[in-house]
Order: sequence, then structure tokens, then C-alpha cells
Amino acid sequence: MPTTHTIVIDGQKVELTPELIERYDVPGPRYTSYPTAPMWKNDFGVDDAKRVIAASNEAADGVVRPLSLYTHLPFCEQLCLFCGCSLIVHPKTAGRTPDNDRAGAYLATLKHDIELAGELVDDARPVVQFHWGGGTPTYYEPEQLEELFNCVKANFHFADDAEIGVEVDPRVTTPAHLETLHRLGFNRISMGVQDFDPEVQETVKRVQSLEMVQDMVTRCRELGFESVNIDLMYGLPLQTAANFAKTVDAVIKLNPDRIALFNYGHVPWIKKYQQMLTPLLPTPDVKVDIFLMAVAALTAAGYTYIGMDHFVHPDDELCVAQHNGTLHRNFQGYSTKAGADLLGFGITSIGEVGTSYLQDWRDIDHWREAIEAGTLPIMRGCELSGDDVIRRAAISDILCQTVIDKPSFSSQFGIDFDSYFAADLPKLEPMAADGLVELTPDAIRVTPLGRFFLRNVAMVFDAYLDPNSERPMFSRTV
Repeated sequence: MPTTHTIVIDGQKVELTPELIERYDVPGPRYTSYPTAPMWKNDFGVDDAKRVIAASNEAADGVVRPLSLYTHLPFCEQLCLFCGCSLIVHPKTAGRTPDNDRAGAYLATLKHDIELAGELVDDARPVVQFHWGGGTPTYYEPEQLEELFNCVKANFHFADDAEIGVEVDPRVTTPAHLETLHRLGFNRISMGVQDFDPEVQETVKRVQSLEMVQDMVTRCRELGFESVNIDLMYGLPLQTAANFAKTVDAVIKLNPDRIALFNYGHVPWIKKYQQMLTPLLPTPDVKVDIFLMAVAALTAAGYTYIGMDHFVHPDDELCVAQHNGTLHRNFQGYSTKAGADLLGFGITSIGEVGTSYLQDWRDIDHWREAIEAGTLPIMRGCELSGDDVIRRAAISDILCQTVIDKPSFSSQFGIDFDSYFAADLPKLEPMAADGLVELTPDAIRVTPLGRFFLRNVAMVFDAYLDPNSERPMFSRTV
């Protein structure tokens, strides 16, 4: 029978009742962009991308805009059934050579993709953030990764203090991978764990031992990586609060700098292979119990819950940025690099340049054809309207700072906040009655209880959501 969940956040006891959970457990975006990707247009093309990149090269008051670079390496040796990423399963077999290897051919084209973008960007613009994601970046051999990174360094100028990160799969990442990455300048490493329970691992096809991860964390520390992140996931098949507690306890003992506790996004209408997990999923009430157990354990261990799915040590720069009101959110999650233009390389990769989004082709054939023709592989994009920019800022303030300062916001955009959002603000009143937000003449402030429903609060400011749509687009918020 559903129960009321009680937890202490920032010294305040909060209660999640079954009624609250049922009321706010609805499909909703994660807001790594606004407008969200389903709203982008196919008539945004290569010429548009070149135009917005050229405009971004123009220095404002003599200050050039920094860059953030993301590279998508989509190949994996096997499929994890919980995965929502854009990936290509390509098992390694004997007899493969660069000439007949699909992954090797992708890498060769990727270098040309990087070179094409490098030609359009002013050399004076520093790269302050760089990230390899997947798929599995360490699917490739260390020598291949070094060649790829050298290609990037030949086409872009890196700031001395650039944040350089990579996602790794402990099952395929070798000591040679770690040594090469550190030597190249990578200073942040994120490893997927999800759950250590053997039965859960077998069900989702992601089997890795605690000892394997422990050895990798130890080696990363020995090499001198500045930050080690571990990804966990709740809501997976066969999970309970009791068995997931063992995973959380083990991760706390590993003492990573950051922990991402992701809500499993069950979207079987998009990822058909997830359908086999449906009958094994925990009920919504059990899922909440799992999450709250993890939050309680992590905060008791000294981690700060900054919102959505991220936990960091109190002196972490993300926590400091949130306190300073400068925390930012993009396609790589929470970041301190607000003001940087993001360029993406590889299939499905996304860029955010000024007030525009750009996305590369999803399939390799279209992506390769464009690059071989000497043009950017842009599939679609979106140029934000004035209203989009204002609403994006409101959503960002909720997700990153958990507060909207109305006078400051009004001054920034030359509007009267209450008048501008007059049609939207009444939607906050039921949330205020439920204790999710505090409404004052000068601010909208998310409460400790409201942090569990940040996506729901942000949705108030989304002009594109259609409450009557019968076509599923997003995973559930709880």
C-alpha cells in the first residue's frame, strides 16, 4: 500500500505523500534545452548554422565568446537494455581492420567533421570545456583516441584551465586507456555503474563487479584525475530500496567527487528494446522509496543535492556556482561554463550557439555524405524567438538556482515579470498550496520539497507543452 515518505533536506523535514506523487508523476522534459528537441525545425539547415557560428565569432566589448566542444562516439560492444542514448552496437571481432571496420571509418569521418567546424571558428576563441560521450568512447583503442584528440587540438585553441572530460565503461576501459587520457590532458572522468545488484545487472545486460569499479577509481586517483564521477540509476527492473541501498553504500565508500543519480527514462515507444523491461519495473511508490533512500544516504554522507539528479561535495564548483547564482545547464548536464557556445561533432550531436540549437544527422550515411561533400552535417535546428529566450532563462533559473528573482529577471529582459507571465503564474498556485514553491512579490522560490519536482515547476513556463497531446514524447517526472 502506498505510504508517505519522510526525508530531511537542508535541515528541513519534508513529506512526499502518495497524493503528491500521483499528482505530479506526469510526462515531462528534462530541459537540457528550451525549446525541447521535438520542437526543432527541419528547415534549419547548413546555411543557418554557418550564419549563427559566424555571428558568434564577433567579440562583444572586445571579449570573445569561449567554446564548449562535445564529441559523440556512439559505438558499444553490447546493448544495455536501460540505455536511452543514440548508439551503434558493433561487437569487436577478429579480422577487423581500419578498412573494413565500421567504427574505424566513423573515426576518420569524424576528424573531417572537426576540421570543417574548425575552419568556421575564430582561432582566438578558447575551448573551456570539452567532453567525449557515447556510446562508449573507450570502445576505441588508446592510440585511436590519441589521434582523435590531437585532431581537435590542431583545430581549436584550449584554455589552460579547460575542463576536459570523458565517459567510460569500466568493463572495456583498460589501464592503458586511463594513462593515455590523463597524459592527453583529460582531468574529469565519469563511469557508468547504475547498480551493483547481480540480478538487476543480469536483467538490464550490464554486468560489472564492484571490484572492477573500485580498481578503476583507485587508478584514476593515482593518475591524478581532478574529478571522478559515478553514474547510478534508479527505477530499473527488480530494484528495491533494500537492494539498491547496498549499491549506494558501496559508492559512498568509493567517495567519488560527484554522483549522478539518474531517473531511468522508460520510453519503449522510442527504444523498442525497453519493452521487455516493462513487466519488471518497480511501482511508482517503490521507485520513490528507492530514490528517497538514496537521497537520504548521500546527503547523510556529506554530499549536497544540487537538484535534478546531481550530488556533489560542498566545496565542488557546481555547489559553489549554485550558491553564487551562476550554475548553468546544457546537454552535458549541470555546468559552470555559462556563456560558452557549444559545438557538437558526430551523429546526433547537438550544438548551442548564441540563441540557436543545431543538430547533426542521426544516421551515419547522411552525416558522412554531408561531410564528404565538404559541408556541415546539419539535420535540423532552432533559432529562438525573443519569447523563447525569456522562457529559457526562467526554466534555467528554476533548474539551476531553484529561485527566480523577479526584479533582477525583469531588469535583465526589460519586462515586468508578473505581467509577462500573467497567463502562467496561476499554475504555480496549486504548487504553492502543496508546498513545492514559495511565492512572494519579488521571488519564486523552490522549497526543499519542491526540489523533487523541479521538472514540474519548470513546465509552468513552457509554452510548447500540449496537455492534450496523446503522442508520448517524454519520460515521467517521478
